[in-house]
Amino acid sequence: MSNRYTVKGSQLVRPLFEFSGACGGCGETPYVKLLTQLFGDHLTIANATGCSSIYGGNLPICPFAKREDGRGPVWSNSLFEDNAEFGYGMRLAYDKLGEYAAEAFGRARGGILKSKAALVDEILSAEQNDWVKIERQRERVGELKKELAKIKNSEAEELLVLADYLIKKSVWVVGGDGWAYDIGYGGLDHVLASGRKVRALVLDTEVYSNTGGQMSKATPLGAVAKFAAAGKPLPKKDLGMLAMTYGNIYVASVAMGANYQQTVKAFAEAEAYDGPSLVIAYSHCIAHGINMTKGMSEQKRAVQSGRWILYRYNPDLRKQGKNPLSIDSPRPTVSLEEYMLGENRFRTLYQSHPEIAKNLLKMADEEYRWRLNVYQQISKMNCDVSKEEKVQSQASAN
Repeated sequence: MSNRYTVKGSQLVRPLFEFSGACGGCGETPYVKLLTQLFGDHLTIANATGCSSIYGGNLPICPFAKREDGRGPVWSNSLFEDNAEFGYGMRLAYDKLGEYAAEAFGRARGGILKSKAALVDEILSAEQNDWVKIERQRERVGELKKELAKIKNSEAEELLVLADYLIKKSVWVVGGDGWAYDIGYGGLDHVLASGRKVRALVLDTEVYSNTGGQMSKATPLGAVAKFAAAGKPLPKKDLGMLAMTYGNIYVASVAMGANYQQTVKAFAEAEAYDGPSLVIAYSHCIAHGINMTKGMSEQKRAVQSGRWILYRYNPDLRKQGKNPLSIDSPRPTVSLEEYMLGENRFRTLYQSHPEIAKNLLKMADEEYRWRLNVYQQISKMNCDVSKEEKVQSQASAN
């Protein structure tokens, strides 16, 4: 049995997201596909309005599929601005129903399920921290449901309805940067601060892709977009750093084309983390003005130039006295100018406003070098507080 949480292992799993109506070469869909390969059989998606809701709910067809046994992702779309809260409500409902199911089966083990008390105990105490254990739990619950089907009373009927809530449910709120950085940011921040097991996947195209390419707070410095015809003069909002300031949120910045394994690892760690998670995924877009057949290579160049930083912030490492921040990017090997001139969203400014373009390039180069330096310094900090206190007390004694 292959390890699903590797590049090879994940791609041996049938994707439960197929044949979407997205643009050819879309940079968002590979992440959604991967999400279904890793967690599809127990996945619930709350999808913000935008590109991902259009190709995700393109009725009368649906790109989301199900396995041979009928299991697959649950998908729903509410509005643009309240997607995080929408998914949060799903998480609260699953948690409450799971608690109620555990209480109900706990009572039944001494009553109508007395003959299956050992199986009930096994179900209630089972770990479900990977897909193999979830499948085993599903088998145990299936066995218990067969037993309940033989009992003809109202209690057994209620337990039959509740049984599936004893199987782990994974809730992901999915949307673009217009939702996560701008219009829905207040709600996203609220949900991430709740401490609940809600996972957020931000498909970051750095522009309002679905409505025609307007500037968002995720648009990088120097890029041309609607409402930024002379290039955006301000830096991109650092959504990941804002989330890290809480200290108890798992945060990752990924670019599949630059590092496939880091992307898979970040998704797996985000799902395993006992708390809220945020994964920011660089998604190339037709609005960038690139050859869409080479989108993954363009992602790699963004990382190689230092413009996009790959990292993972795992609060669990803090509990071990380790630094929670891991920088997964290599040292920049491509000049920022070379990278920017390869995309029309930057190159057109050199043609229309060359002096402005040169100034913005200089500002961008300083900004990205400064930001990478900040992340590197944080990643090298000593986070073993007890050890630091011991050193300080020894210094005071001397």
